[in-house]
Parts: sequence; C-alpha cells; structure tokens
Amino acid sequence: MLVLDLIGVAVFAASGASAGVAKRLDLFGVVFVGMVTALGGGVIRDVVIGSTPPLAFTDWEYATTACLTSLAVFWLHPQVDRLRRTMLVLDAAGLGLFSVVGAMKGVDFHVPLVGSIMVGMITGIGGGVIRDVLTKEIPVVLHREIYASASLLGAAVVVTVTHFGIARPVPIIGAILLVFGLRLLSLYRRWSAPTPRVGPTSG
Repeated sequence: MLVLDLIGVAVFAASGASAGVAKRLDLFGVVFVGMVTALGGGVIRDVVIGSTPPLAFTDWEYATTACLTSLAVFWLHPQVDRLRRTMLVLDAAGLGLFSVVGAMKGVDFHVPLVGSIMVGMITGIGGGVIRDVLTKEIPVVLHREIYASASLLGAAVVVTVTHFGIARPVPIIGAILLVFGLRLLSLYRRWSAPTPRVGPTSG
C-alpha cells in the first residue's frame, strides 16, 4: 500500500509541477505547486478527521517523493510532455487510490458514512483544486470532465460496501478499479458532466 501511495504522490506531483512549468514559474514555484498538488488532499483529509500531525509531515517518504518528482519535471519537462497519455493513465490510477484509501481512513477514524465518502473525495481531488487555484485556473473538477464524480462514486461504493461487513480487500480493490475505469472511459469517450444552458445575452 505504501508503494502504491507513493506512486500516486509522484503522479500528482508531476501534474502540479507540469502546471507550474506551463505558467513559467521559477524552480521554487514549480516544486511548491508540485508538492502541494501531491500532498494537499491528504493533509486536508488528516486535519478534517483529526489525524494530526498529517501523515505528509511525519513520514519523510511522502514529501521526499513529491519534491524529487517536481524537480525532475522542472529539468525534464519536454520529455514529460511527451508522456502525456501515460500520465493520464497514472493520474486515473492515483485518483482511484487516493479516493478509496482516503474514504477508508475516514471509516477507521469513525467518521459517519456520508462524511467518510466526502473525506475520500477530498483526498482524491483536493490537491488538484489547490494546484488550479495557485496557477489561476478554474479547477478542472468544477467545470469539465468526469473527475470529481468518479472520485465520489468510488468513495461511496467502498464505504457503503464496507458498512455492510464485506471484508476490506475486495471492496477496496473493486472501488479503485471502478474509479480508474470510469476516469479512463470518460477520457476516451470525452464525457463531461452536464452544464447549464445559457442563452445569448442581450445588449
């Protein structure tokens, strides 16, 4: 689980650092955005459920992985850009992992069912929202693509199934695969959440 968790951290750090490079931030800015993207969701989760200090601050592997990945993207960003399709696949896997593991941590800390689902979604999408705010973008999860919805669904499935007493490995793996598959399918089919119909303005 630690290895999978660190892979998710690396993928999200690369996502954040790439956004920083695109905005032409300096070295510190790129690394900072990368680390916040990778660790932000987990930090918010731990603070919300009362698991303090947050894991990202007490376990050196997390911050080190995020920092080294961000540095690598800063120096190697042309090569990273060529791996965009691979990064999307890894990002989908990270989303599933973080959403499900975050939801289960909420359950472990006796957060009520709905609260645990929300904790899972926050863990999955929190870092990306912070990344977009720091780079002056409307958060992707709020205006296009099936991203937050996939995270919420995966968290809801694993929390609900666990609530009825099914042994953990089965719902955890199933929910991660559900988020991963839904995210990739939505990218392939170009699905997006409904948006309001706005007529032409008069003036």
